[in-house]
Amino acid sequence: MTDILVIGVGNPLRGDDGAGLEVARLVRAANVPGVEVWEHGGEPAALIDRLEGAGSVYLVDAVRGGRPGSIQRFDATEEELGQLPPSATSHHVGLGEAIELGRALGRLPERLVVFGITGRDFTLGAGLTRAVARSARSVASRIVAEVGRGDTQKPRPARRPT
Repeated sequence: MTDILVIGVGNPLRGDDGAGLEVARLVRAANVPGVEVWEHGGEPAALIDRLEGAGSVYLVDAVRGGRPGSIQRFDATEEELGQLPPSATSHHVGLGEAIELGRALGRLPERLVVFGITGRDFTLGAGLTRAVARSARSVASRIVAEVGRGDTQKPRPARRPT
């Protein structure tokens, strides 16, 4: 069982869709003891498989709609993700649907925190926009700080856009 897992979801070749991957790389570079980091392309079945058996999971993905660079944080441990904006992934099943499928199958981790970073440019070959890169650094810092405080086992109420 993995105690703490950070999963960055995205496609590095599609501009701001790489936000989750950037967060994963930044958390990995912080070298936090007891934290495993996984970069994921967004395929729902593999994601559900990876969630099962983990203690606490932080899942980060780019989303569409809203102000570019805005960050949304959800504690999906108890709360359904009905209000999660559409994922930027090109898969037919979005992140919210994959998580809810995992919930229905009884395969979610003990704690699941989801961060959505609103992207602006998903053009093939583009890099992260300035606002999204700044938000990726912020989310990585928030995750590292939360893990460092030991907040990973206590469910917290979901917070809306920050």
